[in-house]
Amino acid sequence: MVRIIDYKTRTSEDGKQFFTLEIQGGIEMILSQTTGNFYATARKSSITTTFNEQTCKALIGTEMPGSIEKQECEPYEYTVEDTGEIITLTHKYMYVPESATPEKQNVQKHSFDENRPVTASSEVFSQNGILEPTV
Repeated sequence: MVRIIDYKTRTSEDGKQFFTLEIQGGIEMILSQTTGNFYATARKSSITTTFNEQTCKALIGTEMPGSIEKQECEPYEYTVEDTGEIITLTHKYMYVPESATPEKQNVQKHSFDENRPVTASSEVFSQNGILEPTV
C-alpha cells in the first residue's frame, strides 16, 4: 500500500498548470554504508493527475494498493537538498499499481452466485497423471 502525503502544482512545457500527488510507501530499514547503523526511511514518488486542487487536498491521507519500486533510467543530475551537492543518478522510484505486480496478475476474482451451478474446467486437472502442487 502507498499513501498520498501531499500534492504539488507543476507547469507543463506548453505552460499549462497541473497537479501531481506525492505518494509514500511503507517504512523500510536501511543499513548505512557510512555508519553501519540502520535507519528508517520510506520510498517516495509522484504521479500526475487530472484533478483540481480541491480534490488533491481531499485525497491526502488516502491509501492505494500498490508499491513504489526502484527502476533504472537514463542518467540525470540531482541536487541533494541538505548539502547542495549535485550527484548523478541512474534510477528513479515509480508507483506500480497492485494489479501490475506479477504475482497478482494470475489471480482472478470471481463473484459467487449460489443459484448458479458450479462447473469445473479441465485446465485445473493434470493432463499427464502426475500430481503436482499448485502455486
